[in-house]
Amino acid sequence: MNGNTVGEIGKGLLILLGIESGDTSADADYLSVKTAALRIFDDEAGKMNLNVKQVNGAVLVVSQFTLCAETKRGMRPSFDRAARPEVAKPLYETFVERLRQQDLRVETGIFQASMEVSLTNDGPVTLICESKRS
Repeated sequence: MNGNTVGEIGKGLLILLGIESGDTSADADYLSVKTAALRIFDDEAGKMNLNVKQVNGAVLVVSQFTLCAETKRGMRPSFDRAARPEVAKPLYETFVERLRQQDLRVETGIFQASMEVSLTNDGPVTLICESKRS
């Protein structure tokens, strides 16, 4: 933001967190446990068997309401599914805190700020994790 780095990690996970209307702290709890436990890093045999903590990784969490966009109709996305900021921010903070409670190093962006996010993707592994069934 304004050319300043506010959150930075080396090896680890970049989490783009979209919070929808109706999401609760139970969703944040579920996703934080799932995120920390995901075995998506290679072991010595080259198999995805290790989680972020096992590889001494960190987590960068960036709030991303645009992930909640509805694009089925028209050419302009609707963001009606995204939670209002006064609901989303506490859930974002809960998610971050729950990750920290699992002894992970967590960096964050700035909630509701326009930011430039850079990623060097060592994989490619890109996943969508949801707390509700579609």
